Amino acid sequence: MQRQIEYVRPWLYPKQLEAIFHDKRYGCIEASTKAGKTVGCITWLFEQAAINGCEGRNYWWVAPIFPQAKIAFRRLKRYLPHSLYTANESELTITLANGAVIWFKGADKPDSLYGEDVYAAVLDEASRMKDEAWHAVRSTLTATNGPVRLIGNVKGRKNFFYNLSRKAESGEPNMAYHVITAYDAVAGGVVTLDEIEDAKRLLPEQVFNELYLCKPSDDGGNPFGLRAIRECVGQLSNLPPACWGIDLAKSHDWTVCIALDAYGQVCRVERFQMPWQETITKIIDLVGDVPALVDSTGVGDPILEALQKQKRNFEGFKFSSTSKQQLMEGLAVAIQQRKIGYPDGIIVMELEQFEFEYTRTGVRYSAPPGQHDDTVCSLALAVSLFSVPRPEIRIRRL
Repeated sequence: MQRQIEYVRPWLYPKQLEAIFHDKRYGCIEASTKAGKTVGCITWLFEQAAINGCEGRNYWWVAPIFPQAKIAFRRLKRYLPHSLYTANESELTITLANGAVIWFKGADKPDSLYGEDVYAAVLDEASRMKDEAWHAVRSTLTATNGPVRLIGNVKGRKNFFYNLSRKAESGEPNMAYHVITAYDAVAGGVVTLDEIEDAKRLLPEQVFNELYLCKPSDDGGNPFGLRAIRECVGQLSNLPPACWGIDLAKSHDWTVCIALDAYGQVCRVERFQMPWQETITKIIDLVGDVPALVDSTGVGDPILEALQKQKRNFEGFKFSSTSKQQLMEGLAVAIQQRKIGYPDGIIVMELEQFEFEYTRTGVRYSAPPGQHDDTVCSLALAVSLFSVPRPEIRIRRL
């Protein structure tokens, strides 16, 4: 005997419904972080499987990496009554009462996505996927003529999701394009205006524009802005150092020491690879009694201790995902407001190739794979020390 199940769709605000639940085969949704795109698409995929599915039909949720796919897997399990599904924790599948199977997959190995027939799919955080992952998923929809929803934050202009969204936006047949900004999410009641304004105040302009306003950067995810970087280029100052930023070498990296003068202009740049004892001696000779902020992460900790034994003007800075985010956002603000200056060359090259990436825990900043960011870190340390308010010295005349 067949049993009937009454299903009531979870509440979604109008922008979510319009962007996700339409009759076009391809839906491209550029959306702000925390705008409800994930929960909306989980609901859509579940309905595809529950209403159109049957034994032997597969439905895919694809995230950039496997651990991200687990987020949607856990969410759907929380939403569904236990009597309506069985879950396989190792394969990350949810089998519904009608026999349809919803798979949660990572796209980091695109070749593993070929071969299956898929009846509907969601590509989550599509702007962070390899092009090959989209090619593979599209091939799985060929025999079934299955629909797909592609969702994600904006991340520059150099990815398939951006290009596909532009096709959808231009009115390509059977494609729909929607954008959901942070302010749409505020109007929908899923985030507060205070939270968005706080993010706008704390994040560099380009990071905020991409993550919250869905405005792509011409810089491919550069947090400083190529134009802003170039506007700060000038001559190497010949004034004495007011502070130093020192990034210590890690394996194949470089030790970089950058000094700013009293006006925030770079006046010294030293980049070298030496044994640790020689590095300590060189840094002490360079810095003298000028305040210096030193990378004390990992192997840097004993180096800082050795420096502090000889001089009291060295202060340590431990890099973590959070502290690096804060440090780089301070540098981005200084560059965009033209509060610092530096000569052309290695500093500009590393600044221009630097990237940011949005993760569940914040914004991750780094050089591209195989590249260096020692100069960027050194400059950011110097800027951080330069921007620390100094106690005012008052001279009392007798």
